[in-house]
Amino acid sequence: MKKPVLFSKILLVALVGLFFSCNQAPKDNTPWKPLFNGENLNGWTQKGGEAKYTVKDGAIVGSTVHNTPNSFLTTNEMYSDFILELDFKVDSTMNSGIQIRSNSFPYYMNGRVHGYQVEIDPSKRAWSGGIYDEARRGWLNTMDDNPEAQKAFKQNDWNHYRIEAIGDTIKTWVNDVPAAHLIDDKTASGFICLQVHSIHDDKKAGTEIIWKNVKILTDSLSKYAKKTPVKPIITKNQLTIDEKKNGWKLLWDGKTNRGWRGAKLDHFPEKGWVIEDGILSVLSSGGAESRAGGDIVTAELFGDFELKVDFKLTPGANSGIKYYVDTEINKGPGSSIGLEYQILDDDLHPDAKLGNHEGSRTVASLYDLIKADINKPINPIGEWNTAHIISKNNHVEHWLNGVKVLEYERKSEAYKKLVSESKYVKWPNFGELDKGQILLQDHGDHVSFKNIKVRPLNNN
Repeated sequence: MKKPVLFSKILLVALVGLFFSCNQAPKDNTPWKPLFNGENLNGWTQKGGEAKYTVKDGAIVGSTVHNTPNSFLTTNEMYSDFILELDFKVDSTMNSGIQIRSNSFPYYMNGRVHGYQVEIDPSKRAWSGGIYDEARRGWLNTMDDNPEAQKAFKQNDWNHYRIEAIGDTIKTWVNDVPAAHLIDDKTASGFICLQVHSIHDDKKAGTEIIWKNVKILTDSLSKYAKKTPVKPIITKNQLTIDEKKNGWKLLWDGKTNRGWRGAKLDHFPEKGWVIEDGILSVLSSGGAESRAGGDIVTAELFGDFELKVDFKLTPGANSGIKYYVDTEINKGPGSSIGLEYQILDDDLHPDAKLGNHEGSRTVASLYDLIKADINKPINPIGEWNTAHIISKNNHVEHWLNGVKVLEYERKSEAYKKLVSESKYVKWPNFGELDKGQILLQDHGDHVSFKNIKVRPLNNN
């Protein structure tokens, strides 16, 4: 009669064991690598401000300091594609963030850290998990349209972030709730860093943010990547949030030739230019004397303006962005007349050694008139660069990849002297139009363009 009792005990033990095994969290077999050893800050370097970073109880503690810029504790190693997870606890009065694919270059804002930031925002705005472009373009993906993610953040408690950066796609999760979904190809690689935001005198110094369990995955990403139901924000040939606020508009829609025509035509060229995958390219036709499509110009005229254009060169290529163009001038052979932001392979194209002043035909120069700064930051041939032209009240600046490389005063005596000594001397009042078209040049070489944006200024 004791056998049923024994059997019942064995069954009870088995059921209890089954209960506990079923309720245990599944083992994470993901091959994570720790970014923080839990003991010291080996493998990390502080950049920017003078906030204090210490290690306490196996966690990194960041403390605010008055009168110092944003501070960043950065990884010494650079990362391109990865999945990152970490836990943090932040004071409810602070603002912070996790920088990814970020960089610090001496030529850019004196080494200021810049790049993508996954926001930590305990304020009522509740944009934690959103994506900000630190020291560059501003907000790219806010949380206004994702109330579930806004509610996921826990005040004065530990929060868990998951960040996936794979190719041109960045996705974030806040406590396992899908947050941001951004498609943007501005930067492919950089360091990861933990931010302590600057504070004003009205904020308490010594306020803390704490990070722990910082781990990264860089292999077999397709196997471990998660899907997100969040609709992506795509920035290619689109205006960012801050650009919309600041009066920018698209000069090319990324799909059609609307708003553009041939410089010597009443329509867009039927050959020589192609639009494919959001990229506008002038094709190679064997050199300047055999241009297939010719230059293209905007239908709209611009006076004071800001212009940004991403461009990509092929080896040995030559092109240009012209402004204050009047296509009624020079109806004959050659390009339409206007001031030119030169686009050139400085290493392979012979024009780099020519010009009124040696070097005045190099990339980002004011063609044949003013040489761009010799220390200009240029990405290698085959990679994208950003041209930026600002013209206001006759003061003109050329920028390349976020760095000003030259400036001049249009219509000034010094400017007129340069023109008198150049190939443009035969054109009366060259470059002095109050308004003109913007032109992309066909010089017979394969050059590509995208993200063409303009901001009309005060007298348009």
